[in-house]
Amino acid sequence: MEQEEDWDRDLLLDPAWEKQQRKTFTAWCNSHLRKAGTQIENIEEDFRNGLKLMLLLEVISGERLPRPDKGKMRFHKIANVNKALDFIASKGVKLVSIGAEEIVDGNLKMTLGMIWTIILRFAIQDISVEETSAKEGLLLWCQRKTAPYRNVNVQNFHTSWKDGLALCALIHRHRPDLIDYAKLRKDDPIGNLNTAFEVAEKYLDIPKMLDAEDIVNTPKPDEKAIMTYVSCFYHAFAGAEQAETAANRICKVLAVNQENEKLMEEYEKLASELLEWIRRTIPWLENRVGEHSMSAMQRKLEDFRDYRRLHKPPRVQEKCQLEINFNTLQTKLRLSHRPAFMPSEGKLVSDIANAWRGLEQVEKGYEDWLLSEIRRLQRLQHLAEKFQQKASLHEAWTRGKEEVLNQRDYESASLQEVRALIRRHEAFESDLAAHQDRVEHIAALAQELNELDYQEAASVNSRCQAICDQWDNLGTLTQKRRDALERMEKLLETIDQLQLEFARRAAPFNNWLDGAVEDLQDVWLVHSVEETQVRKLVPRRDQMLQEELARQQANERLRRQFAAQANAIGPWVQGKMEEVGRLAVGMAGSLEEQMAGLRQQEQNIINYKNNIDRLEGDHQLLQESLVFDNKHTVYGMEHIRVGWEQLLTSIARTINEVENQVLTRDAKGLSQDQLNEFRASFNHFDRKRNGMMEPDDFRACLISMGYDLGEVEFARIMTIVDPNAAGVVTFQAFIDFMTRETAETDTAEQVVASFKILAGDKTYITPEELRRELPAEQAEYCIRRMTPYKGSGVPAGALDYMAFSSALYGESDL
Repeated sequence: MEQEEDWDRDLLLDPAWEKQQRKTFTAWCNSHLRKAGTQIENIEEDFRNGLKLMLLLEVISGERLPRPDKGKMRFHKIANVNKALDFIASKGVKLVSIGAEEIVDGNLKMTLGMIWTIILRFAIQDISVEETSAKEGLLLWCQRKTAPYRNVNVQNFHTSWKDGLALCALIHRHRPDLIDYAKLRKDDPIGNLNTAFEVAEKYLDIPKMLDAEDIVNTPKPDEKAIMTYVSCFYHAFAGAEQAETAANRICKVLAVNQENEKLMEEYEKLASELLEWIRRTIPWLENRVGEHSMSAMQRKLEDFRDYRRLHKPPRVQEKCQLEINFNTLQTKLRLSHRPAFMPSEGKLVSDIANAWRGLEQVEKGYEDWLLSEIRRLQRLQHLAEKFQQKASLHEAWTRGKEEVLNQRDYESASLQEVRALIRRHEAFESDLAAHQDRVEHIAALAQELNELDYQEAASVNSRCQAICDQWDNLGTLTQKRRDALERMEKLLETIDQLQLEFARRAAPFNNWLDGAVEDLQDVWLVHSVEETQVRKLVPRRDQMLQEELARQQANERLRRQFAAQANAIGPWVQGKMEEVGRLAVGMAGSLEEQMAGLRQQEQNIINYKNNIDRLEGDHQLLQESLVFDNKHTVYGMEHIRVGWEQLLTSIARTINEVENQVLTRDAKGLSQDQLNEFRASFNHFDRKRNGMMEPDDFRACLISMGYDLGEVEFARIMTIVDPNAAGVVTFQAFIDFMTRETAETDTAEQVVASFKILAGDKTYITPEELRRELPAEQAEYCIRRMTPYKGSGVPAGALDYMAFSSALYGESDL
């Protein structure tokens, strides 16, 4: 054992230090020699013959030294001392400037140096806290034990101990029943030191090795003396230290399980909430009961937009977070050698993915139905308006026609008047025939309105029936009037023949009279009212066409505005997806650097969300304007939404993969070079560049890394890296396999051994012992989950820590 420079025996001893060392080392030696029934009085004299020195080494090492020489000659003494020094050297201690002659001659400096070497090797060397050196380990132990105490600040093994409070704190920390620390005063160092010395000697079997006055009155007490005395406290409390170490191990194991349980509970809660939301949402989306008015359907569309814009995005994030939590939990379980987490029935990641796909299918169907219904209502509204317009025009044309056809004006008319009436009737018949198409069009409109389930179909049917009935009646009346006019014409022609003679005589007058009658009758053949109405309708129709043109132009502007943004956003989203995909399979640099780069990418993606929101706004304007087609872009809003959700999910999954690699690296002590080597090997055999190796590629990868694989061995390995038989090996599974045997981890056997220490070697433990040895939270955790111990002669409430320890690492409800 190499000696540190500040412990070199060649340094000159301060007289005060020499006095402290002589007293301390003597007391230390006697604390061990008394076990053999002897002691020393004078340290430099009593070790000169080497006999007690050899005895001391046997007591503290538990080993037998060579038989000592019994002679009293100088060479006998030197031989015995050499046997002692050889034994010390055999323990790996490098003796510096210490020879047997100096010890035999009673050289105090060399004798104290030798004793210090023995103390250092057998009392201090094995003290190591967190892989520190012996001195640093003992100092760190003192600092941790005294940290909670006021007025104590242990920084060294000299001045930090002068007021006695540090020694009292050490005792109180382990045996609070021996010292009332609250009553100690910093301004009473002599009293504090003597209290510690007396309590240690009386209750802890640590002899008094120091004088309070020497420590207080020395500017810098001897470091070796203080260390020797303090090391006795360390060994005196070794049992407590062992229990504390056991408790720390148990707490560490319980903390892992508690954290895992918390993650399991969070997963179950989040999965339940997400599945319940999906369960509630699907019936709403499956409801295909349409509304009868365009405004009501527009409200439905607005509700659906709110769902897509406000209600669904948080659930998308929850679904992504659920997958991340599940992957992180499984990684932590693998790293701590716990069994994989199996969610409750129906709450597997695959169950949630299936439910989500079902939701999106219903959602797409609902949106298609909404748009179809709006188009239907739009068509209905157009047809209803057209029906009303056509019906009104026809009803206006037929108004008064029945009365005219029912007139018997021909009964008192002359032959010429009858003929004029016949001509007028022929004109009416021609007009009536021309209106036949209008009536048929009206009937066709009514039929289409019925087929499209128009809400006011009854009114339309009633009006259409009235028009058809009236049309049939007009036809009947028209035929009756024609027949009557023709009969009257024949009758008048007969009368006209009888009056021919009279007519010839009255020819001039009759000719004049007939001409006047014809002129008057021609006025009635001009449709002046209808012509006037047409002139009024032409400007109105022109205005309607202008308004429609303006509407279509506005719609075209909306199409182009949406297309301009969509044509920029669509390729951006697709490009980012490809970029994230490349990052996932080809990341370089340290994991921290990769994480920083991915976080920056994630922030850039999040910052781009405003563009998606603006596009949603333009899409809403298009829907409100009932525009459902756009020839200017191939990117629909649904396409953009799906791509955006996939992008957010992809970057989150990639970040989670790096986080899990960090967990694996830290848990298994991998270097960055090792991780880079694993990544390079994986990427080389990831033929499809999708972050997964197929079995044949994985086999080739293992062979390239020196594995000699048979079919049976490879099949065994595949069950490890692909437990669900998915037919692929992920990078995380690959790392887990490559490092599965390198991690130092706790085991059920270690936990059982730790509980056994706390239980005082009993096969059961009591709630009182758990509460005394463990923090309150961990103690109650154990008490709640431990089953009663089954055995005879055990106290009431005894608990089975062995079954509990096994359950921590096996299939259980933990």
